[in-house]
Amino acid sequence: MFRIRRYRIFIVCAFVITVLLYHVSVNSQWERFPSAVLDSKNKADLHHPHAQPTPTPKSTDNHQKEQKAEQPVQQHKEPTIKIPQLKTTNEVIGGYGLPTVVPTPPPTPATPKKASVEQTTGAVRPPLHSIPAINLPDRVPYPGQNIKDQDEGIHAGKPLKHQPVETATVPHWKKPREWFPVPEESLILLPTGKPKPIPAVQHVFREESPAAKEKREHRLSKIKAEALRAWTGYKQYAWTHDELTPVTKGAKDPFCGWAATLVDALDTLWIMGLKDEFDNAVEAVRDIDFTTTPYRRDIPVFETIIRYLGGLLGAYDVAGGHEGKYRVLLDKAVELAEILMSVFDTPNRMPILYYNWKPEFNENPKRASTSVSVAELGSMGMEFTRLAQLTGKNKYYDAVARITDALEELQNRVNGTALNGIFPQQLDASGCNRTATALLNAQAASDAALKQAAEATDLAEDPQGYTPVPPQAGDNVQAIPKKNRVKDLEFEVLPGATPDEHSKGAFQKIDERGQDNAVVGAGKDAVAGANQTALLRRNGPPTTAPTPFSAKGLPLDWECVPQPLTSGGYGTDSYSMGGSQDSAYEYFPKQYALLGGLEPKYRTMHEKTVEATRKYLLFRPMAKGDPDILLSGKAFSADGTDKKLTYEWEITHLTCFLGGMFGLGGKMFDRPEDVEIGKRLADGCAWAYEVMPTGIMPEYAMMLPCKKADDCHFNKTAWYERLDPDAAWRNTQLEGYYVKKAEWKKEVEELKKNEAHRLEAEEEARRLKAKKQALLDEAEKAAEEDRRLRPVNNTLPGDEKPVLKVDYPARDAAAAHGLKGRDDEPKKQKRASASTGYTMSEDDATSSSRVKNKVEEIESELDSTADTGYQSRESRDEEDQKPIPEFVLPPEPNRPLSHEEFVAQRISRENLTPGFVSLNDRRYILRPEAIESVWYMYRITGDPIWQEKGWRMFEAVIKATQTEVGHSAIDDVTLADVAPMAANSMESFWLAETLKYFYLLFTTPDVISLDEWVFNTEAHPFKRPT
Repeated sequence: MFRIRRYRIFIVCAFVITVLLYHVSVNSQWERFPSAVLDSKNKADLHHPHAQPTPTPKSTDNHQKEQKAEQPVQQHKEPTIKIPQLKTTNEVIGGYGLPTVVPTPPPTPATPKKASVEQTTGAVRPPLHSIPAINLPDRVPYPGQNIKDQDEGIHAGKPLKHQPVETATVPHWKKPREWFPVPEESLILLPTGKPKPIPAVQHVFREESPAAKEKREHRLSKIKAEALRAWTGYKQYAWTHDELTPVTKGAKDPFCGWAATLVDALDTLWIMGLKDEFDNAVEAVRDIDFTTTPYRRDIPVFETIIRYLGGLLGAYDVAGGHEGKYRVLLDKAVELAEILMSVFDTPNRMPILYYNWKPEFNENPKRASTSVSVAELGSMGMEFTRLAQLTGKNKYYDAVARITDALEELQNRVNGTALNGIFPQQLDASGCNRTATALLNAQAASDAALKQAAEATDLAEDPQGYTPVPPQAGDNVQAIPKKNRVKDLEFEVLPGATPDEHSKGAFQKIDERGQDNAVVGAGKDAVAGANQTALLRRNGPPTTAPTPFSAKGLPLDWECVPQPLTSGGYGTDSYSMGGSQDSAYEYFPKQYALLGGLEPKYRTMHEKTVEATRKYLLFRPMAKGDPDILLSGKAFSADGTDKKLTYEWEITHLTCFLGGMFGLGGKMFDRPEDVEIGKRLADGCAWAYEVMPTGIMPEYAMMLPCKKADDCHFNKTAWYERLDPDAAWRNTQLEGYYVKKAEWKKEVEELKKNEAHRLEAEEEARRLKAKKQALLDEAEKAAEEDRRLRPVNNTLPGDEKPVLKVDYPARDAAAAHGLKGRDDEPKKQKRASASTGYTMSEDDATSSSRVKNKVEEIESELDSTADTGYQSRESRDEEDQKPIPEFVLPPEPNRPLSHEEFVAQRISRENLTPGFVSLNDRRYILRPEAIESVWYMYRITGDPIWQEKGWRMFEAVIKATQTEVGHSAIDDVTLADVAPMAANSMESFWLAETLKYFYLLFTTPDVISLDEWVFNTEAHPFKRPT
C-alpha cells in the first residue's frame, strides 16, 4: 500500500524541480548572460573595466549604433595628439626634488542605468580595481576596425541569437591617468639663451686633387650601390616590417612591427641623395600606428627611442626641419613620444624600460625596475631634448633631465661606485629601499603589539557583545534536548526518554538546522525577539584577492623608504665601456653640444668618465708586431671598492665607439691627450679587423694585456702561458709518462721472452710426441703382423716354450703426461683388447725391448719438457684442462700533450691570432661601432689613412655578408677558406649606421659636419644650435 506520508518529501521535491525546469525553458532572458560575455570583447571594456553589461532596452538607437560599428571603415584618419596639461601637486620625499602629492584614485566611471530585472534582483558587485578586464584578442589585427568606434562606451547587449560575433579585437594604447604628475611650475626647463662657443671639432680640409677626388667618388658609388641593394631587398620582401631576412627573403618584427628599418634608414636615404625613396618611405610612415602592435606585449623603450624617435627626428632635421615639407615626421615623433612619456610616471620619475602598453596592464601605479642597465637608463637624453627643442615642450626635457640629475648624484656620491666616475652595469632605479622598509614595518608591528598588550586590563573577562532576548515567561515553550544531536541533518532519529519508549524520527525545519538551541512549540510572539542564527552557507570557490588599496588610491604596501640610484647587482658589480653601459657615457659630450654648452654638468660628467676609464679600463694588448693601440677592458668589484679588482681583458665590437667619444670630447673640451687616446682606440678596432682571416673583427674576444703600455712587446712564451695556464702540471704529466713508458717496455720485453720459451717448449713437445707416436705405430704394426701369423692359442704346434706377456708402459706414461696417442680409445675397446691377452714369445723379446727402451727415452724427454712449466695444448686432457688465454701485452701508456703541443693544437683548432686568448663570440652582425670611430678620426684629424683603413673594412664586410637581396650577419669571422655561414639577419642599424658611416667617410667634409651636427647612438644626426 502506498504511504503518502513516507514519500511526501520526494513528491514535494519532484514538484519543485518540475516547476523550475518549466520556468527555465520559457524564460526569454536566459540568453542574455552569454551575450554579456561576448560583449566583454568590445574594446570599450578595456577603457571601462568596471562597467557591467545591461539588458537590451527596446530602442532603435543602440541597434543603429551597432549597425554602424559593423560597417567597414573606408578611411582611417590620423589621430590628433593632444598634449595633456600637467596638474599641480605637492612634494614627495625621494623624488629628486620632484613636487608631487600622494595621488588620488582614478574617478569611478558612471554606472549606466540598469534594467528593471536587475533592479529587482539586486546590484551586481563590480570587480576590484586591480583586476583588469579579461580580453583575449585574435593574434592578427582586424584590418577594418575603427578606433573611434571602440571608444563609444558599452552598449546594452542583445540576446545571443541576435548578437553579431566579432572576429578580431585589436587592443590600442590609451593614455592612462598620471599617478605622479609633474606640475608645470616644477618642470626642469630647457636651457635657453645664446649657445656658448665650443671649439671646432672637424679638421679644416684642403682642396683635394683630381685623382684623389676620382678615387673617393668611385668608392662612394660602391658604398651607395650596396646601400641600394639592401634597401631594395627590404622594399621587396619586408616593406613596413622591422627587418629583412636576407637569406630566406622574408621579414621579422622584433621591435613591435613599426617598420624599424624604414624609419631607421630615413636620414640615410636623404644623405645619399635618394629623394624618391625618401618620399616613399615618408608616406609609409604616415600609416604607422604606434598605439598597437600584434608582435609584443611590451615596448622595449631604449630601442624604440634610439631607432624610432631618433630616426624620425633625424630625418626631420636633415630634410629641412621647420623649413622643410615633412611636418609629418615631427607629428609622428610627438605621437610616439606621448606614448613613451607614460614610462616616466613613477614616484622618482625613473622610467619603466619595458612598458606594458595594453590598457588592462596600464592602469595601476608602477615603479622602475630594481635592475636596469646603465645604457638603457641613460640613453634617452638626446632624443627627448631634441624633441623639446623642436616642439617647445619642456616636459620632454624634464623627463630625461631628472635621469641625468640622478646619474650625476650617483657619480658625485662619496663611495657611490667602486670606480669613481663610472657606474656599475646594473642599477636599482626603483627608488625604494625594501630592506629598510621591512625593518621599519617589523618595528612598527612590534610597537603595536606592545601597546595592545599594555592596554589589556583583564584578559580573563568575557568580551561584551550582543545578548539575545530570552523568551517571555508564561509562554508554552518546550525545549528539546540537544544531546547527541548532529547539526545540519534534514531527518534526525531521537532516542526514547525511557528504555521502554520507542525512538522517534522527525524532519528538522530549515530554520532550525545549524542552531545551537532549538525552540519549538512556541508562539510567534515568543520567538519574535529571539536571536536567529544566520543560515550556514557552503564555501564558494577559492579566489585570489588582489592587493588592497589604501584610501589614497595606492596599494597598502606601496609606501617604502626612498633611496636614490644605487647598485642593482648581486654581490659583484661590473664596470666597462661595452654592452649595457656604452651609450650612457657617449651621450655626455653629445648632449653638451646639443644644448649649445648651456648645461655644464654634461662636460663635468664626461671628464670624470674619461679619467676613470683611463685609470681603470684602458690597456695595450700584446700583439705580434707591437702595434701602438689601445683597448678597453672590464673590471669587477666584489666589495664595492677599487682595492681588489679583477679583470677581463676583452675586445668587443660595442666598445669600439670609445675612440670616437674620446676624440669628440677631446676636441670640444680642449683635451688633446684625449684625442690621441681616441686615435689609438680607433686604431685598435681597425687592427682587430685586419688580423682576422676574413678581415672582420669578432663580436667578443679576450686579449693578453701588456703590463706597461709604454713598454709592450710581443712575448710568445707569455702568450702560450696564457693560452695554457696549466703548463707546469702538463709538464709533470709528461715526465710521469716517460717513467711509465720505460716500465711498460721492460714488462713487455719480459713477457715476450717468456712467451718465446713457451712456444719453444710446445714445439719440442710436439716433436717428441710425433717421434713417440711413430715408435708406437711401428710396434703396433709388428705386433699385428705377429698375431696374423700365429694361431689363435698363441702357440705353434710342438712349441712348448713359455711365452712372455709384454706390456707397453709407454701408454701409461703418455697418459701420465697428458698426451694422447692412437692407443687412446674408448674404455670398452681397451677392455676388449686386454681380454685378448696378447703375449709375445721369448724370441720376440729382444725387438720389443728395443721399442720399450726407445719409448722410455721419449717419456723422459717429455718429463723434462713438463718441468719447464710449458705444456702443449694438444697434450692436455680436454675434459680436465681449461685453455690458456692468448698472449696479451699490457696497454701502452698514452702520451699527454706537452705545453707547446697543447697550445699549438688550440691555436689551430680555434684559429687564434697572436695576442688573442679566446674568441668568445665569433659572429659579425653588421655592427657599426668600429667604422664609426674611424669616421670620427678622419673628420677630426683629416688624415687619409683613416679612409684607407675604412675601405679595407668595407671590402671585407661586403665580401663576407653580401646576399642576393641584401646583407646578412655571419656566424664565424675566422673562416677564411670557406664562406662563413649566413645568420639570415639584417638589423636596421645596417642601413641606419654602418653604411651611413662608410658613406660619410668618402663624402665631402661639409656633408653632416661635426661642427653643425651631433649624432645619437643610432647615427641619427640632430642639428646643433647656432
